[in-house]
Amino acid sequence: MRFLIVTGMSGAGKSTVLNHLEDNGYLCMDNLPPLLLPQVFSLCENTDIGSSVALGVDTRSGALFNADAVVASIDTARDNHTISVLFLDCDTETLVDRYKETRRDHPLRKNDLTLEEAITLERDKLHPLREKADFVLSSSDMKGKQLCARVDELLNESRENLKLRIEVMSFGFKRGIPRESDLVFDVRFLPNPYYIKELRAYTGLDACVRDYVLEKEETKNFLHYLYGMIDYLLPLYQQEGKRRLMIAIGCTGGAHRSVAISENLNAHLKAAGFISGVSHRDMAIEEASWPFHREHSSEE
Repeated sequence: MRFLIVTGMSGAGKSTVLNHLEDNGYLCMDNLPPLLLPQVFSLCENTDIGSSVALGVDTRSGALFNADAVVASIDTARDNHTISVLFLDCDTETLVDRYKETRRDHPLRKNDLTLEEAITLERDKLHPLREKADFVLSSSDMKGKQLCARVDELLNESRENLKLRIEVMSFGFKRGIPRESDLVFDVRFLPNPYYIKELRAYTGLDACVRDYVLEKEETKNFLHYLYGMIDYLLPLYQQEGKRRLMIAIGCTGGAHRSVAISENLNAHLKAAGFISGVSHRDMAIEEASWPFHREHSSEE
C-alpha cells in the first residue's frame, strides 16, 4: 500500500489536491494530528482498503502540530510502509492575495500577528517537512486544474522510477539565499545586462538578455566547469539515496544573469535525462520595482 503525505503552506492548494486525489480513488484523511500517524499507517495496512491513502498534515492542527514529530513518524514507518511526501508551496504575495479573496483567517494568525507574519511563521514551522519532501510543488502561478494535473504528473513519474528530482531556482542576493537550497552558485561575476540601457527592461527569459549573458566568454567557461561538476555530483547524490536537490543560482536582483543561467542549466539537466524543473524566485518582484518599463527601453 502506498501512502502520500500532503502538506505545505496554508492556501497553497492542499484541499484542492486532496479532493482531486479522492476523485481518483485515493482514501483521503485531512487535518490529521501528527501523533496519530503511526496508528493510521498500521490501521490502513491491516485493513482491506484496496486503494492508496493520502493524508493531509499541516499547521491547522494547532498545538498538536510538530513538523519534527511528523518527520520522525515518517522515518520510522518507512521501514514497513511505502510513504511519499508532497509539499505544496506558494510565494507570500500570492498567499496574501488568496486570503484576501477568500476572507478566511490564516490558522496561525493569532496574538496580533499580521497575515505576512503568520505566513512567515508557518514557513519556519514547516521547514523540516519541506526538507523531507519527495516532491515540492509551487502553486503560485497555477489554477486548481493546473495544480492537479502537475500532481498527477509527479505521482506518475514516481511510480515509474525513483530518480533524483532537481529544482533549479534563480534568486537575487539582495533578498537573501533560499533556505532550502542544497547547492548555491554566485554568478555576479558575469557582466550585468541591467547596465546596458537596451537590455535593462528585459529579463533572462528574453532572447536579448539570454544571448548577451550566454555568449560571453566568461559564461561559456563557467558553464563548462559547472556542468562538469554537476554531472559528477548528481549520480553520487542518487547513490546516497537523495530524492530531491535544489540548485540555486544567484545574481544581484534575480532577474537577468541568474535567470538565463538557471534556464540553461535546467535544459542541460533535462537533456541528460534528469527530472528537473526551474523557477525564478525574485524575477517578478524585481521587475515590479524597476522605475522603467519595457516599452520605453528603446527610447532611453
